[in-house]
Amino acid sequence: MNADTDPTNTLRAQTEAKFATTRKNNPEFAKRIDDLLASAEVFQSGANATEVGQQAPGFELPNSQGEKVSLASLLSKGPVVVTFYRGSWCPYCSLQLQAMKSRLEEIHSLGAELVAISPQLPDDSVSQTGQEPLPFPVLSDQDALVAAEYGVSWQVPEVILGHMRNDRGLQLEEINGGNGTVLPIPATFVLNREGVVTWRFVDVDYRQRAEPADIVAALKELQ
Repeated sequence: MNADTDPTNTLRAQTEAKFATTRKNNPEFAKRIDDLLASAEVFQSGANATEVGQQAPGFELPNSQGEKVSLASLLSKGPVVVTFYRGSWCPYCSLQLQAMKSRLEEIHSLGAELVAISPQLPDDSVSQTGQEPLPFPVLSDQDALVAAEYGVSWQVPEVILGHMRNDRGLQLEEINGGNGTVLPIPATFVLNREGVVTWRFVDVDYRQRAEPADIVAALKELQ
């Protein structure tokens, strides 16, 4: 059994294990999140996300050094994987980005570039997870305007914001340079070198993320 077919080695298994700990330590909060993410209103969030077959919106955003990186410059090298995440403070995002990092060599071997976008201020904190540097562009979309262009910005409900403030001591206004209520829905888009979306993963449930194996498979379809 290889890494792609071992169900215990998937990103989903890792994120489910992470939330199982939350469920054990804070069952009331876990139940509120389950109920919130099952609601029809929340389920519809992301319904207007950029579709497969559509041209991906362009962008030009600063990296951790404040240098502008554009989608056009990335596409000039080949296909691009664009992933939106909440921030380096999010443990599920850290799991996702580390999983993507582990497949980066394969992504590059398929002629593709990977870029990650979050609302965090453009400083060194956005270019690493924990103490691990990320070897791909990590860009700052402070007001989630690019996320909105892709249809994946989300006005975060108070139950989640309150948990961040009270249980985790997170102040999103400081982390994001003023934006304290809008985060991206975890979403990943595979673009061909013309900038057309050929595959996507969009899920308002922040515990669910695109599997790196599925992203690699989508890139192989472009060969």
